[in-house]
Amino acid sequence: MLFCDKLRLLIEERNLTQKQVAKDLNIAPSTMGGYVQGMSQPDFDTLKRLAAYFDVSTDYLLDVPEKATNGFMEDELLRVFRSMTQEQKAIFVDQGKAFIRANTSSKE
Repeated sequence: MLFCDKLRLLIEERNLTQKQVAKDLNIAPSTMGGYVQGMSQPDFDTLKRLAAYFDVSTDYLLDVPEKATNGFMEDELLRVFRSMTQEQKAIFVDQGKAFIRANTSSKE
């Protein structure tokens, strides 16, 4: 997935606007628009600030696969999990365990 697509997804998932992200990071709104449209890419410092702002790795933004995961779906799962509150994480893990139990019982 391209940088611009990942950035757009992160903005949408958090119900933010490009303008708000630009303001929060002290970036010109037109510059942020260029990033989201794929017309330009951030410098290293801005890339690091974007990663910190969205609580993702620069590798995620640049689509560099992490060695500890098994592909896009696992990367997405990890990214979503890391963006949750502690309470949401606990609920998410419990629901995941329920899916596993349901899968196991349906095989018997």
